[in-house]
Amino acid sequence: MQLTPDNLSKLDFEKCPLMPAIVQDAATGQILMQGFMNEAAIAATFEKQLVTFYSRSKQRLWTKGEESHNVLRLVSAHTDCDYDAILLLATPAGPTCHLGTQSCFGDAKPVTSFLAQLEQVIVSRKTDDPNTSYTASLFAKDISRSCQKVGEEGVEVALAAMKQDKLELINESADLLYHLLVLLQRSDTSLQEVVDCLETRHKSC
Repeated sequence: MQLTPDNLSKLDFEKCPLMPAIVQDAATGQILMQGFMNEAAIAATFEKQLVTFYSRSKQRLWTKGEESHNVLRLVSAHTDCDYDAILLLATPAGPTCHLGTQSCFGDAKPVTSFLAQLEQVIVSRKTDDPNTSYTASLFAKDISRSCQKVGEEGVEVALAAMKQDKLELINESADLLYHLLVLLQRSDTSLQEVVDCLETRHKSC
């Protein structure tokens, strides 16, 4: 169930005064960290729109990033069917772990999460110097060039598959996915919108 400031009373803090709270990157699906929340912590999270835990070592509320500034901006909050655990979807402002890594769980992440990360990189490089960034150089050209690249790479993928050359198929597929993400960005379309379309089709099957 999705949590809102109006239904926080659903959470069973009587059974679980300190509730486990998992934070997941809203864009990539990567699990970033786990902490604990009491009633005040979840209320503060909604009030600040920044993930806030109850620190057992500090014995007080603790907003992630209050010292490092690597905050976790709240996207949405959810609870499980027993109302005694919390899942927070958030946007990280930097590395989540105090060791400097993106996640406290190391490199464990969903297989497809890098596509969302790559999309973010493409967005960040739109206005870079076209002379030093291949991505920026694509945005500096007419959109027809991006359309052409998607077509070319699609043909290369098909040819590699026909030749049964697995390594070439992998490389050409990577090129196709990259150029498709660039074309989507140039068309003001997100990867999420494409995924939503696939999900809708799947539900109707």
